[in-house]
Amino acid sequence: MENLLTSVEDRKLIRNDQTKEGKMVSLKKVTIGYWCFTGLLIALMLLGSIGDIMSAPEAVALFKHLGYPTYLLPFIGIAKLLGVIAILIPGFPRIKEWAYAGFVIDLTGAMYSTIAVGDPWVFFIIGYILIAGSYIFYHRKRKTISAK
Repeated sequence: MENLLTSVEDRKLIRNDQTKEGKMVSLKKVTIGYWCFTGLLIALMLLGSIGDIMSAPEAVALFKHLGYPTYLLPFIGIAKLLGVIAILIPGFPRIKEWAYAGFVIDLTGAMYSTIAVGDPWVFFIIGYILIAGSYIFYHRKRKTISAK
């Protein structure tokens, strides 16, 4: 019962743009954070998907280096493109969750393959940070909007 009361109190505070600590919670700040992370994530995935869909020579060379057949390139590129569209279209929260999950699976598979062939993998951390930031701010934005 105490958790329920706390939740109701939290909603009242958010409705008044405040937290328990008295700090302001602004939908504008949450939205700016969301679009900063999401914009960079979308740019990263969109740029990667275009080369994959078109089977660019660089993408084909990378896939051969990793030991994968090149016929997977357009499939992965279209999946990334669909994920980008799902995140950009308003509504459809369940589809957005699957898009975020797909991006994590894609990035994890790419990182594992990179480690397996002995290439540097540190730059994948940027992708994980972008996915996590976008996902966290997406949920903060939904929570803030639903509380108002």
